[in-house]
Amino acid sequence: MVSASPPPLLEMRGISKQYPGVKALDDVGLTLERGEVLALMGENGAGKSTLMKVLAGAVRPDAGAIFLDGTEQQVTSPVDARGCGIAVIHQEFNLVPALSVRENIFLGLEQTTAGFVRRGDERRRAEELLRRIGVAVHPETPCRRLTVAQQQAVEIAKALAVDARIIVMDEPTATLTPQEVEKLFAVIADLTQQGIGVIYVSHRLDEIEEIADRVQVLRDGQVVAVRAADQLPRRELIELMVGRSLEEEFPSRRQSVGEPRLVVRGLCRGDKVRNVSFEVRRGEIVALAGLVGAGRTEVVRLIFGADQAEAGHVALDGQVLSIRSPRDAIRAGICLLTEDRKHQGLILSQSVLHNFALPNAAHFVAAGRGFTGWGFTGWIDQQRERDAFAGYATSMRIRANAAAHPAGTLSGGNQQKVVLAKWLESNSEVLIFDEPTRGIDVGAKVEIYGLMNELAEQGKAIVMVSSELPEVLGMADRILVMHEGRITGEIADPAAATQADILSLAIR
Repeated sequence: MVSASPPPLLEMRGISKQYPGVKALDDVGLTLERGEVLALMGENGAGKSTLMKVLAGAVRPDAGAIFLDGTEQQVTSPVDARGCGIAVIHQEFNLVPALSVRENIFLGLEQTTAGFVRRGDERRRAEELLRRIGVAVHPETPCRRLTVAQQQAVEIAKALAVDARIIVMDEPTATLTPQEVEKLFAVIADLTQQGIGVIYVSHRLDEIEEIADRVQVLRDGQVVAVRAADQLPRRELIELMVGRSLEEEFPSRRQSVGEPRLVVRGLCRGDKVRNVSFEVRRGEIVALAGLVGAGRTEVVRLIFGADQAEAGHVALDGQVLSIRSPRDAIRAGICLLTEDRKHQGLILSQSVLHNFALPNAAHFVAAGRGFTGWGFTGWIDQQRERDAFAGYATSMRIRANAAAHPAGTLSGGNQQKVVLAKWLESNSEVLIFDEPTRGIDVGAKVEIYGLMNELAEQGKAIVMVSSELPEVLGMADRILVMHEGRITGEIADPAAATQADILSLAIR
């Protein structure tokens, strides 16, 4: 007699969830085996986050059930999820910076004797958990002193402290260096060998190819494919996610490069930026590549006036600029799309229209009226504002139901387009994109790439900072590689280069 195979570690059946006007999940199923890495893929808004919130007990579904080891479980709160051995590691870590590693690991799990926490027992247990995932961090170190990779390790230790059998990782490598990514993958491999199931949510296709056993694709709240990772070609995966055929991931353009527009000479700021010089020509996309901490963001902040240079200068179209603040840079025609658009690029609680108009108020002053400062909306021709934004919304395919909606309600890709629209309205000639597609789904990435190409073809000068090496190789006309605040090399022909070529210059 053939024995029946054991039930899956996790099975979600018929999960549905409706919000006013939106069906977030429509009869969605998901299975996870012991020791498996399941990649959950889909565009922003496809339903991935809602499905994981249902699993974590943060959202109650309208229909459906959750089974662990073949037994139905009532997961109606995060406490229920934790009791079932389900842990979620969010992209934005859930740590208390002022507390120690030990205190964060056992927060809410404290064991006491006569009202006193047994710190010695906690310390020994924390050391054991950290050793289990190969991280050398002292348990009494405050979490605010840890690197991003170390904080992530603490989150994993927290999951193991509650005997998690299922760990959800949401964009776990967004801010990690390549070496830290390799370390994380080694930890995941070790966890799966122990029978722990991992649900891996990411927009980075290279990682999925390396780490996943199976891939499940959601689109518009429904499952459109479940496939073994090694049987799902990259192009087919992208087309399943976006629901349409894409000619190519990185759209090609006819390169027409002109004279230098942005000229940077001898920029210095402490040991973060050391004598950096480069040029960006008309119609050119120049990428600044390197590991996290190499000085790329520091350089573009100096160009934009967000920080003050100790030496060096910036020139645009042959004229040396005096940039003492971002306001000076904006007036000169230089804009910066920051890597953290949610905190530095947008006011999420304000409307899409307000975010678009904020740096452009002088453009919309009603005829015959003066303009003395911000905030006096009675002096603004609001119809002109709406008309201007409507033009960008159409041309850039900004999917905002109404310009009056808060910017925080948009997907990452649409938020990035709103930031770009406001800078285009300000007549920017130099556009600096710092991590332009971080946290953006594949379909929106292709649209952002297309917009960047269109801007280059209009003669704009574009500087791109990116940690995604395929993106650097696929979009740049030239690549400047940084290490410890210096430019250590240039790749003049990215089409003939490899990721290894970039890394060899980045780790000198």
